[in-house]
Amino acid sequence: MTTVADAVAALESAYPPALAESWDAVGLVCGDPADEVTKILVCVDPVESTVDEAIEVGAQLLVAHHPLLLKGVHGVPADTVKGALVHRMIRAGVALFCAHTNADAADPGVSDALAEAIGLRVTAPLNPNPDGRTGIGRVGDLPEPEPFAAFVERVARALPATEGGVRAAGDPNRRIRRVAVSGGAGDSYLATAAKAGVDAYVTADLRHHPASEHMATAAAPALVDVAHWASEWPWCGQAAGVLRAALGGTVSVEVSTRRTDPWTAQSAGAPTRTGRFTG
Repeated sequence: MTTVADAVAALESAYPPALAESWDAVGLVCGDPADEVTKILVCVDPVESTVDEAIEVGAQLLVAHHPLLLKGVHGVPADTVKGALVHRMIRAGVALFCAHTNADAADPGVSDALAEAIGLRVTAPLNPNPDGRTGIGRVGDLPEPEPFAAFVERVARALPATEGGVRAAGDPNRRIRRVAVSGGAGDSYLATAAKAGVDAYVTADLRHHPASEHMATAAAPALVDVAHWASEWPWCGQAAGVLRAALGGTVSVEVSTRRTDPWTAQSAGAPTRTGRFTG
């Protein structure tokens, strides 16, 4: 019999809790470690949609990247949004496990999955830990240089579609070969990407002022800004592979395809805009 504890052990071996940031909340959130597991669902966000999906497919374990209870709580009453999810999962016999910044820093981790989706050969962490192997972000190379405009399209094709799409800043004709990536919100690593000497930096949640200041430097890497959820979704396949390999085929592991990006609509703006390298 495969148990929740067996799945947790496999995940914590791949994504050691010691790699998590001090402020993070990772590990088993709810569920009995001794319960049997025959099906697991992997997702980015533990939200109503993915909890629904876990129950619908008969999963006994939901593995999520983002924490459900990141900030300290004193209770999880069922009349609160997150408390309601906890109660639903417990009543349905669904355990919840979260691997967040430990999965970001692991080798391989979230950014390795993003790099692989884009077609990069990873050479090093972007912001390495002292061991030189783990750390946030990755640096890698394309098989051949290509124009930035083509690279942006490459990124868009590689990731699941979102309403916000993919934004880019840089010369469309600039040749791109060496690339830095960081799954999730990555504008705190803009300077790190610049020091790495890459041609482009792919991340999510870039803000106006940091991006503007970054692009004011002539040699700065071009920027590709994608949806936070989309940048981390490739990790779901990686985590599913970890579980399949460790549990020896005794458990069915599925990846959620439900889009949990919070943005549901956008306007293209003035009709004269093309949306491509304007300005």
